[in-house]
Amino acid sequence: MKLTNFSYTILIMVFIIFISACTKANINGEERSLENELKINNAPDLGQQKEECTGSIKFDYPPVNLEKTELMLPLGLMAGGHVTPIDHHYFQDFNNDKADIEVYSPGDGYVISIQHMPGAKIGEDYRVIIEHTCTISSIYIHIDILSEKLKKYAPEANSYSSPRVAVEAGETIGYYSTNVDYNLVDTEVVLPGFIVKEHYEEEPWKIHVPNTFDYFNEPVRSKLIEKSLRTAEPIGGKIDYDIESRLVGNWFQEGTGGYNGGPGNYWMGHLAFAYDYLDPERIIISIGNYEGEDSMQFAVKGNSPDPAEVSIETGIVKYALVNYDYLIADGKYWDRKSLVKGIYTEEYDQVLGTVLVQLAGDRKIRFETFPGKKSSQVSTFTTNSKIYER
Repeated sequence: MKLTNFSYTILIMVFIIFISACTKANINGEERSLENELKINNAPDLGQQKEECTGSIKFDYPPVNLEKTELMLPLGLMAGGHVTPIDHHYFQDFNNDKADIEVYSPGDGYVISIQHMPGAKIGEDYRVIIEHTCTISSIYIHIDILSEKLKKYAPEANSYSSPRVAVEAGETIGYYSTNVDYNLVDTEVVLPGFIVKEHYEEEPWKIHVPNTFDYFNEPVRSKLIEKSLRTAEPIGGKIDYDIESRLVGNWFQEGTGGYNGGPGNYWMGHLAFAYDYLDPERIIISIGNYEGEDSMQFAVKGNSPDPAEVSIETGIVKYALVNYDYLIADGKYWDRKSLVKGIYTEEYDQVLGTVLVQLAGDRKIRFETFPGKKSSQVSTFTTNSKIYER
């Protein structure tokens, strides 16, 4: 039996709380937003060019203690204010209740940045960057407690420090309780599916996120894959979907400054036509400004047409928006916290709204949402339509 719309909404709310490491968190009753956590003002560069750096490396240690970690989320999730596909993994164990899961440096390097996350309790919740070579860095977000060694360099509340502290491969740099974010950055890798690289200058590492598993030696590589929920290639996930002159990929409302966004919540001007991070056959429309204030993600009724095939010649395309859920091999619903394989999606019948979209040029689209309207009730654009670009 399918869940009711109310039950589905509750599940989604729980899931968004589960990934609150990057959407919202609540510490001592104080809620802090995605904008405050990831819009890092005046943060240091990913790394400093050093003569002793080398350009390549493979790691013999995982980023966290995998024996204590339940699962690893692939790149590419779209949820809440994460309108475009997420550029980092999540290591999670929601059955754990205290900050005692070790976070490791996967290789030798230098800690070059420690940021205390805005709104967090003093002494808790840090973003840490480790420079491994001139081009390769590890970025962690939401390390709950720093190691004793790094505590000496911890910044004041809501600030950051720029030390240069040597760390060894496998060294514990801190601890997490239920969730820690992690991604590798390799500036020699430039993702081809971000057509206009300049749109991402506010988060410059985003276009340099490689396939994580390629940077780990055995047996760590296989152990990471075992913890990953995704089984489709690329198993590490995907975040760059842009194809020139096609609808698929990321879009930004005209005049809002690309990924940087305008005043207020920067993701409000974001829009993505992409694919689910666990079930890449499922088309997802992720909207930064739905009904004037909410960021929402929807499946497409009938899962068609594929945005990778929509071009200028296609004309106006109408998508009916529906909710969707995750199932596992036995037909049961995934609880969003257990390590399982073979997860797939199922769309719901009720149409929640309709969108119209049309390519207005190779890098521009016209887009409009019609919340609560079925496809048969929508025929053409109105004055409420907006232009998005990339």
